[in-house]
Amino acid sequence: MAQSSGVAPGQGELATPERRLNCFVRSVALIERLGNALGTLAFTWATVVLLGGYPTGLRGQDDFWFATTIFFLEAFRMFSRDNRTDYRLFFGTRGAFRLLGWRSWLFLIVYFNGVMLCIPLLSPVLFPSPVLFLPLLGILVAIGQFVCPGAPKLLARIPLWLRRAIALWSPVVAISLLLVPSIVPQLQAYYSGNYMIRCIVYAVLLAVVLLVTVSRMRFAGIIRLVNIILGRKQEFWHHVVLNLCMIGAIVAAFSFNSDYWYWSVALIMIPVETIVLASFGNFQIPAAVLRVVLPLIRFKSISSDYDATPSPAPSPASAPAPSGDVYNPSIINLAPSLYIFYGMVLGQGALYLMACVVEIFSFIPRRFLIRHGGFKGQWGVESVDLYYSYALEKCMERNVLAPKISLCNFAIDYLNSDSTKRQFHGIRTAHTILQRDPTRTRLLVKLKASTETMTRLLRMLHWTGQENQTTIRLCAAKVIDELAKSLLVVNSPGIVQNVSLLLDWGNQRKRVNPLLDDTDEEEEQQKDLFVNVTGNRTERGDAVGDSGYLLETQESSTQQIGTSNKKNSWITRQWRQVSEFWSIPQEGPLTEQDLLPVIGMSIIESLATYDQSNCAEISSAGDLIRKITRFTSFCRTDTNYTDAEKKVLVHSSLKLFYRLTSIDGEIGITLRHKISEHPFLLRNLSEVLGDITSNYETRKVASGIIRNLAIDASMRLAIGRVQKIITRLMHAFLTPDEPSSSTGASVSHSREALRKVAGQALAMLAIGNVGNCLAMLRQTWYSFIEELTTMVHVERYRCVAASLLRSVCMHARPELNETDLRQLSYISRMVLERILCAEGQELEIFIGLSSHIYEAIPEEFARDFECGHIKERFVKRLVDALNANMEPIANCPGIRRVILEQAIRLMKQDPSNVNCFRNLRMIEVLSRVEETISEAENYTIFMGDVGLMEAGEPLSSLVVRAKQLLDVR
Repeated sequence: MAQSSGVAPGQGELATPERRLNCFVRSVALIERLGNALGTLAFTWATVVLLGGYPTGLRGQDDFWFATTIFFLEAFRMFSRDNRTDYRLFFGTRGAFRLLGWRSWLFLIVYFNGVMLCIPLLSPVLFPSPVLFLPLLGILVAIGQFVCPGAPKLLARIPLWLRRAIALWSPVVAISLLLVPSIVPQLQAYYSGNYMIRCIVYAVLLAVVLLVTVSRMRFAGIIRLVNIILGRKQEFWHHVVLNLCMIGAIVAAFSFNSDYWYWSVALIMIPVETIVLASFGNFQIPAAVLRVVLPLIRFKSISSDYDATPSPAPSPASAPAPSGDVYNPSIINLAPSLYIFYGMVLGQGALYLMACVVEIFSFIPRRFLIRHGGFKGQWGVESVDLYYSYALEKCMERNVLAPKISLCNFAIDYLNSDSTKRQFHGIRTAHTILQRDPTRTRLLVKLKASTETMTRLLRMLHWTGQENQTTIRLCAAKVIDELAKSLLVVNSPGIVQNVSLLLDWGNQRKRVNPLLDDTDEEEEQQKDLFVNVTGNRTERGDAVGDSGYLLETQESSTQQIGTSNKKNSWITRQWRQVSEFWSIPQEGPLTEQDLLPVIGMSIIESLATYDQSNCAEISSAGDLIRKITRFTSFCRTDTNYTDAEKKVLVHSSLKLFYRLTSIDGEIGITLRHKISEHPFLLRNLSEVLGDITSNYETRKVASGIIRNLAIDASMRLAIGRVQKIITRLMHAFLTPDEPSSSTGASVSHSREALRKVAGQALAMLAIGNVGNCLAMLRQTWYSFIEELTTMVHVERYRCVAASLLRSVCMHARPELNETDLRQLSYISRMVLERILCAEGQELEIFIGLSSHIYEAIPEEFARDFECGHIKERFVKRLVDALNANMEPIANCPGIRRVILEQAIRLMKQDPSNVNCFRNLRMIEVLSRVEETISEAENYTIFMGDVGLMEAGEPLSSLVVRAKQLLDVR
């Protein structure tokens, strides 16, 4: 398989972590299918050749019944293949052998010991000896294992409190079964040893188990007392004490009955028989053993039993028939036929046993997939087990060598299933796959190609009343978030509306004006879809069984070994590697980023980023903007969110608004208008800018929103009325940068980004708005002009500072004092020199600035202008720039306008400058400008192809004025 560009060489197996498990599955399936093929041939051979061709020639005491038994066994196997459930129940290799936890073995052994000892009390006539009970025990265990596969489903229907009660009191019942026979006088003949000792031992064990059981009951007083005695390790000590009591009960049962051989045999055989029979998940292993044993029994006797050599001449009719076999030409090929038949049956049984043995080691590739596939926790173990069954079933149904089995197909098929459990594992597997490449890319393609799957994912966002509903919603939201990065809304109708509903989930409490509320106030608690760490652990803990307990014990022992003094020894290193392989990566606690509203806003942002056509659906979604605005406030008192959660919600909502307000074109205008209509937005933005506990990134995004909204003239007025916004933007922009060595490179970069965006917001607010310019100039905490003239020399903030100076000089020139004018004179020479080397937008900004500095301080500017040879160079630069921009572009649509404005001012102030322009053939350039005037030059800023901020005087009138100054008629 080709590796993606993002996968380093040698890591191909990590890109497809299921590859090893798939190879293992194919091996098991191939062995089992070979066994099935031999079984089908044996069935046909028995039907056509043996039972059909030699029905009277087969020995009645063995071969006939052997062949008939095998025939019915094969028939049962073949006809059950049409029903997957029946086939897995009786003959599937998967699950043919299962390993229960050692705690379960102890309980089973104690239970069956107790039942066996109570049998004489219940029916001494039917069971005079306990040994006779062993066959019945085997039958009972077999029935429990094979005939009652619905038992787990039946137990699942029992109420939760009853299941917990059964699990809690089962140890007490187990010990009681051993105690009852010991205290019944009628059964004393079955026991040896002192009667009182026996009663005391069982009574002590029962008392200890009873105390442990009571300590686990959910009563506040009991829990408090147990916490005082055992502390945090109470669960560990509960398990230890219960297991020791079970072991003690088994040892006591052996010791008290050692005088009778049949008791000893029974007590030894019961554990063995229980373990063996309970280990069989179905009939595959017993049936395979039968297929091996029957042929082996008959192989040595076939030749002698069916000897076809001639015997002596037959006796007269009146003579008795010989006792031995006689020559019969009709069975001359019976012995070879039996050899072939038993050989196929033996091969089939051997292959089945081989497949079952190999399948036992499936834990190795499964554990490898867990470790390298990103699966975590008990759900990861269950998902990998389900994938193993899924892959094996696909190999058994289709081409075993090249079936289309992969985690991607598994996730898709399980997502489209009607089973809630399968859908749960399907969505979690899909979320896991999306964390790595290139499986991520393949799954995204498959998900987007299936309309059914996309519909199912959207429905999962709002599931209620289902087990694991919170986890399913969370995973579905994260999967959709990944899909949204490359998804067109038209291909997934309803996605915006469904995701918008995620913003309704939370723990907000609705408040209604008492003058408008016509219902009684009632406290309602909405279920918060954010799962905290405790709830998440509880949900996962209910599903963890004995295997989870053993793994936790292994992890703790591994940690203890790791802290020992032999940490660097070879044995310790090997043990650590083995333990690491066996351990299951645990799920980390959910964070504030896992809030469903946060993920919902991330989905909307991804949709808006991918394609502008998605923004039309976002704009038309009802109440979406209102819902997002609700999360932009830190100080909301109508929620139970923690401070950390509020900060994440605020940051997510601001990021989304930043993206939506950055959309260009007509849809961008519509979105900015809808966003600006919300009455609380500016207050919330001001609140964010003034919160010093917020990180720089959040404040930068808030500044960017203000910058984008300020494109509209009415919004510039509205923002200017909120004086705190301008004050806080100025504070963010004018506060000097701190050295990166003292704050860290990342923090320093975020601070610089905030400063730049805050300056851009101020520059946008200042364009064409006298009130905002005056508000900035009148801030008493800063010497605004001095700060700007200093920042003009800093490359990172040069254009922003120059734009602000230009706007202030244009709209607030009467308010400039002598100090301000002096600061302008300090940079006039620098501005002229910068124009000589600048290009594009920077050139437009600095030419505009020089024009207004000329108006503010004409004498100082003229002095710098006449100094040296800068005058000729400057005029030539203006004419060349005018020639170079005959076709205006969206990046700097006003460059010809500011050039003409500057030229007009220069020619008005000093008639000698007219000759300079004439010498550079300015007349011809103006004629070309007049011929190429564009509507685009009537706007100051473009976003996409839409012009914003209309300019004042038309460009054509500027051309006319310039020609007049050049005496052009």
